Amino acid sequence: MKYHIKKNKGKTLYLQLYEQIRKDIINGIYSYGSKLPSKRIMAAETDISIISVEHAYALLCDEGYIEARTRCGYFVIYKDNDFLMAADAHSDIALHHYQVHSANVEFPYTVLAKTMRRVLSDYGEKILVKSPNHGCAELRLAICGYLARISGIFVRPEQVIIGSGAEYLYSMIVQLLGNNRIFALESPSYDKIHRVYQANGVKCDMLKLGKDGIKSNELERTNATVLHITPFNSFPSSITATVSKRCEYIQWVKKRNGYIIEDNYDSELTVSKKNEDTVFSLSDGGSVIYINTFSKTIAPSIRIGYMILPESLLNEFENKLGFYSCTVPVFEQYVLTELLQSGDFERHLNRVRRKKRKELLQKNTEV
Repeated sequence: MKYHIKKNKGKTLYLQLYEQIRKDIINGIYSYGSKLPSKRIMAAETDISIISVEHAYALLCDEGYIEARTRCGYFVIYKDNDFLMAADAHSDIALHHYQVHSANVEFPYTVLAKTMRRVLSDYGEKILVKSPNHGCAELRLAICGYLARISGIFVRPEQVIIGSGAEYLYSMIVQLLGNNRIFALESPSYDKIHRVYQANGVKCDMLKLGKDGIKSNELERTNATVLHITPFNSFPSSITATVSKRCEYIQWVKKRNGYIIEDNYDSELTVSKKNEDTVFSLSDGGSVIYINTFSKTIAPSIRIGYMILPESLLNEFENKLGFYSCTVPVFEQYVLTELLQSGDFERHLNRVRRKKRKELLQKNTEV
């Protein structure tokens, strides 16, 4: 076995193992259906604890690379080139509405108030200045650093556009791509997505969801060239697309010469210790527009969203929409900048995740 785990690398042992196994799965070293070594054998060969191996395997399971089979071990379920040829295992899906609900996932008020006071003190009259059209440079840079740390998304600040929530950004995307295209949406999905696109004159094609994301035959039949997806915990079905399905979306959009709108609004509230791989990070970034907001992770009143544009769309965006003023006050942008740079935001997310994992464990214990 060729896995080399460095105990003084500065990265946790299980993440090192996870990354190396994931690379082998993607490269076909472990093909679809093959069995991984047992936890005991993997631990002995890599000279790490069984607990570390368990953590690595759990992450691979969470992201849809492998699955655990009772008394049999762990098997690879990641597919690559044969997505669109595979028939759906189930023609219909029963919607499952179970979600782990935290009693309160809103950001701690005391930390928020302290940060606001610090911004008033440190930034002074800068909070009275009109925001640059695409958002404050400080916030756009902070978002780039945050995405690189937690999602493996590496972009330049110029690609980040700040706006007052996802709905505002949906409308901007229509104006950018044009309303003469057909937009494909998940069915079921959050109703406002459909309504915003319709209000902008867009024809929408609703594609049925299967147990791991949009059904392959639905992707094949549509004439759409824009695909709007919520790959993590899609509402109201609570379906999370597997990594195989996310790669299928990427192959689909390449064949259509179109675009994917990745709406990752709920992704940070996963129970996993690591964020799901985004479609943006799995692709070359040339055809994926990434959207996220802070309304779920901080508070509903924080109407700050952002989108990441592919490099290829930057000039077109500037020419068509560069004149739009930013709709988020600079004070709120600076507050969010401080939360991201201080680590307060990520510490909050870690607290929420731990609480959600505890709730899930308790529920499973009760069943």
